[in-house]
Amino acid sequence: LSVPRALAHLLPSHPAEMRWQLGEQLRCLELQGELRRELLQELAEFMRRRAEVELEYSRGLDKLVERFSGRGGRLGGSSREHQSFRKEPSLLSPLHCWAVLLQQTRQQSRESTALSEVLGGPLAQRLSYIAEDVGRLVKKAKKTYQVYHTESLSAEAKLREAERQEEKRAGRSATATTTSTESGPLRKGSIKKGGRLVEKRHAKFLEHKLKCTKARNEYLLSLASVNAAVSNYYLRDVMDLMDCCDTGFHLALGQVLRKSRIQASQMQGLGSLEEAVDALDPVGDKAKVLEVHAIAFCPPLRFDYQPHEGDEVAEIRVEMELRDEILPRAQNIQSRLDRQTIETEEVQDGLAQVWGQGPGHTELDGTPTLSPSQVTRKTGRTHPCSWVPSAYSSVALVSYLFCPEGSGITCEPQRPVGLG
Repeated sequence: LSVPRALAHLLPSHPAEMRWQLGEQLRCLELQGELRRELLQELAEFMRRRAEVELEYSRGLDKLVERFSGRGGRLGGSSREHQSFRKEPSLLSPLHCWAVLLQQTRQQSRESTALSEVLGGPLAQRLSYIAEDVGRLVKKAKKTYQVYHTESLSAEAKLREAERQEEKRAGRSATATTTSTESGPLRKGSIKKGGRLVEKRHAKFLEHKLKCTKARNEYLLSLASVNAAVSNYYLRDVMDLMDCCDTGFHLALGQVLRKSRIQASQMQGLGSLEEAVDALDPVGDKAKVLEVHAIAFCPPLRFDYQPHEGDEVAEIRVEMELRDEILPRAQNIQSRLDRQTIETEEVQDGLAQVWGQGPGHTELDGTPTLSPSQVTRKTGRTHPCSWVPSAYSSVALVSYLFCPEGSGITCEPQRPVGLG
């Protein structure tokens, strides 16, 4: 539906603000992806350095044990009694304590060697894989955004072309009307011709009035559809987009850190690491991002109806001449809505299975994984922008067309509009 250029200054600056918000959202998601990649790279480097330290520590313990194991004479000479005590250290409590200390040191050396192998091998490799996955997700999300941005620019260009064509057609119509008005008095030869001309003008007036009603209905439907789409994007699609960018990140990172804790079970100080792993909260991180970038993710104001040349009618009117056109259209919208609802439910079930028990996303301790919506229901956290429009949705549009009573639609009083 084209908008005359004379009304361009009356339109709100919502498109410009929304364009800026979308750009800010893209930059925010790219920044989050870059931060995650840097964090994973630092963790991988830390694991490698820790593996080197553990390996050096293990070698030092081995050297220490070998050095003190060979110092038999330092404990009291080489008598036969001393040799028997060394073969059976349980006979003498101090020697037994010494043997236990050496054995514990050897065990600690073996554990450090195993920890070094795990840290420098599987854990570092797993972190590298996660970093690559995060990079691929960010690139794919950016590519999808660019595709939709290109389609948006193409649609905008088509709209501008339609506006230009409408202006040209309106100009030609005004010129033809002026010419006929100037030449009218010269051609009027009788009152009969004037009456026919009046009837013709009246018929044309009714035709244009019907076209204006159709255009207004199209405008109101498009306005409601745009408001519903914008509201759905800011209140639902943004959350799903952030979940897609974070797919598996918190879970995989938690698994890696839990494996690190299992391999280093001899160190009691890793309890704080377990607390940090348990504190991984994708919903909380998402809420913090939305709080920091509240301006970029807050839903904009609704688009208001802009009257044209004193036309203050802001309701969808179903005239009898349009009934045969609107009812099939409403049925088509209802069928499309039913199909979209079924597809959405199937996708939602698939996502629930992926979040709950998908391959590669099982918890090490057997704890079931919750989806973002389930976590939101458990924690009670909501979107920082609490504006939830209730009257502009696809269901409301269909109810507008199928339920005239109480839906804001006014009909011509000649006869009632029904579905029969």
